[in-house]
Amino acid sequence: MAQRSFVEVATGAVVLLVAAGFLGFAMLHGGRGGSGGDGMLLRASFDRIDGLTNGADVRIAGVKVGSVSGSRIDPQNFNAELVLRVDRGLKLPADTSAEITSEGLLGGKYVSLVPGGSDRLLVDGGRITETQGSVSLESLLGKFIFSVTQMNSTKPEAAPAEPPK
Repeated sequence: MAQRSFVEVATGAVVLLVAAGFLGFAMLHGGRGGSGGDGMLLRASFDRIDGLTNGADVRIAGVKVGSVSGSRIDPQNFNAELVLRVDRGLKLPADTSAEITSEGLLGGKYVSLVPGGSDRLLVDGGRITETQGSVSLESLLGKFIFSVTQMNSTKPEAAPAEPPK
């Protein structure tokens, strides 16, 4: 009986160690955990960031170049303030723009950077001033349905056809 108890405890301990190993590996190599390595920090303010979370990708032309490392509400204007960690090797022009984009109808959100043409460059701790917030699919659908119902309610009734003689 004691032998069986020891085997069960040892098996449970091995399972827990393996699970902890997988968790550690996922945190280090999953792109969502940890500090994200050495990168340049940039700040950007958005009117809405619906569905965007810390750890979300920052991309240029669809290629991941960093991640969102923090978000907060600016108490002055109630906009969402994001901290972006991007590859330090990138030389981003000062007029680079940022927009919250969706991977698809059901996909996650990410920040898309569009480099500008300025000779000045963004520095560590710099601010991206040209931003476009998240577009809410529900809001667009609601506006479309409202406009269609308004159009149908203001359409004049067709006059009844005269019977043939």
